[in-house]
Amino acid sequence: MGARSKARKRAVDVLYAAALRDADPLTLYAERTEASKQPAPNDYAATLLEGVVAHRERIDELLAEHAEGWTLDRMPFVDVAILRLGVYELLWAQDVPDVVAVDEAVQLGSMLSTDDSPRFINGVLGRLATIAERLRATL
Repeated sequence: MGARSKARKRAVDVLYAAALRDADPLTLYAERTEASKQPAPNDYAATLLEGVVAHRERIDELLAEHAEGWTLDRMPFVDVAILRLGVYELLWAQDVPDVVAVDEAVQLGSMLSTDDSPRFINGVLGRLATIAERLRATL
């Protein structure tokens, strides 16, 4: 697993834990980083978390609009965390190709969630990827 893939998994772990605890993801990540006593220069997980937190309202609007037949409240917390991360990378991470953002999210779903999650994640992010250019123009 590459460095960025590991960072994505760390970010999803934090988003998931924060949702379960009703905590701020950035605070939780800072606490975990301090507890591990490991410096995190150029930490892509922190970049992802900052981006998801900064754009969460718009990300959640897009997920609610494009997750056909599903509300965020009905989705497993881990799927929501993966989808939020995927939407952030798809629309705001300029150095991540769309296909990579979707593929990485699907892989996380395969590793961390239910058997149906990868297909669901691929469907939602795939729909957003088809209109990503138009969405980026409105951000």
